[in-house]
Amino acid sequence: MSQPEHLDVLIVGAGLSGIGAAYHLQKSHPGRSYAILEARDTLGGTWELFKYPGIRSDSDMSTLGFPFRPWTETASLADGPAILEYLRDTAVEYGIDQKIRYDRKVLGASFSTADGLWTVDIETPSTGERSQITCNFYLSCTGYYRYDEGFTPEFKGRERFKGQIVHPQHWPEDLDYKGKRVIVIGSGATAVTLVPAMADDTAHITMLQRTPTWVAPIPSVDKIAERLSAVLPDRLAFGAVRWKNILRQIAIYQLSRKRPSVLSDFIHKQQKRMLPDGYDIATHFTPPYNPWDQRLCAVPSGDLFRSIKKGDASVVTDHIDTFTEKGILLKSGQELEADIIITATGLNLLLLGGIPFTVDGEQVDPSDRVVYKGMMLSGVPNMAFAIGYTNSSWTLKADLTGDYVGRLLSHLDKTGNKICVPQVDDSVERRPFLDFGAGYVLRSLDNLPSQGSQQPWSLRQNFLLDLPMLKFAKVDDGVMEFSVPSGKKAAGPGKPAEAVSAA
Repeated sequence: MSQPEHLDVLIVGAGLSGIGAAYHLQKSHPGRSYAILEARDTLGGTWELFKYPGIRSDSDMSTLGFPFRPWTETASLADGPAILEYLRDTAVEYGIDQKIRYDRKVLGASFSTADGLWTVDIETPSTGERSQITCNFYLSCTGYYRYDEGFTPEFKGRERFKGQIVHPQHWPEDLDYKGKRVIVIGSGATAVTLVPAMADDTAHITMLQRTPTWVAPIPSVDKIAERLSAVLPDRLAFGAVRWKNILRQIAIYQLSRKRPSVLSDFIHKQQKRMLPDGYDIATHFTPPYNPWDQRLCAVPSGDLFRSIKKGDASVVTDHIDTFTEKGILLKSGQELEADIIITATGLNLLLLGGIPFTVDGEQVDPSDRVVYKGMMLSGVPNMAFAIGYTNSSWTLKADLTGDYVGRLLSHLDKTGNKICVPQVDDSVERRPFLDFGAGYVLRSLDNLPSQGSQQPWSLRQNFLLDLPMLKFAKVDDGVMEFSVPSGKKAAGPGKPAEAVSAA
């Protein structure tokens, strides 16, 4: 293997987080060398992977979009192709597309405290060629789920079904559902998107759910955004709408924590207004948990409810007994017949892309670590990862992460240090990484790092609280330790270094 190429920063993943991180790096450190490694052959991440009908954001575009590049379209919840075009245009506008290396899969990474470097093992999937890159800082922007497979439970009798079974994560381009009977198993964001998107073309489509989800209609167009964009420059209008929606999201979430019945009553009133008279909302749209105990599903202009009211779609709440030759037999004894069954049953969580890491030859087990500021792992030097909020837009937190990494690198430059590592002590009580009841989270908790009982180790899921900590608070907070590869601690510009053990 040839001598490894060296870069100052290596970003892994060319999706929304990776493009945003590259922007911040270029802005704060224009002289630093970097590259983005992407295992696929194109950018976009989630928005390029999923091809199912109607795919759209479930966060408004003023907060899902980048704060540095206004979203100027009228749609509040944009569809997948529009988001993908926005990401591509952003990458081109800022020259980020020139930094992306496609068909590069990271196999593993190891950090040497003696050298202050990560050595990253890479494979080119199309050729099988192996290579290495060394870098001073590693930034993981791989998202939080497995790209190669979605989650599908074991369904008894699955092999008996004579029709077609499809998982939305692997949607066939040639799937013909026109005039067909379709069952969508699931009740989350994917299911409530698929049903109205397909309803006009199917003979009938049924959303089969074991447990209801909170589903709330929202306007498809933000009227305030329309008015502001008519009188203000794009950047000012976008900023105003963005802050309006940030505050609204936080207010709704806080209401769900303090007065859940107020929010649930409001949602039910909206549903009742849009569904057929006498519709059984208690059975089909009243979950056994409060709003935002799991992610709330937003449907633009209530399209799901309108499809139900038209009779093109229906919801069945029951448990599956077995697949049959004709469809699905339910525990109640009812059989749903179908030509196509879509298993919108969720994701498999995968933090850091499932990539193995070592520090000084010791394997890093994320489940043994504590998350620092929602973006670094205790005891792991010179590495950060981007992950979004569970109760708000992904980009809000990912953008703060990109900005903070720039500040962290500036601090290293200022002090003459090369290594930064957050160190947790025994005073921090460990708690589950996410206090969130979604199935994909509960299935993976044992493999995830912990959060802590106090700052900067707790995940507050609140942009207004994270903003001052990540954008303005001191980087040297007494928890992050700094050193140079020789094991001597730089005390600051013009001050003598103090001998310490390596970080």
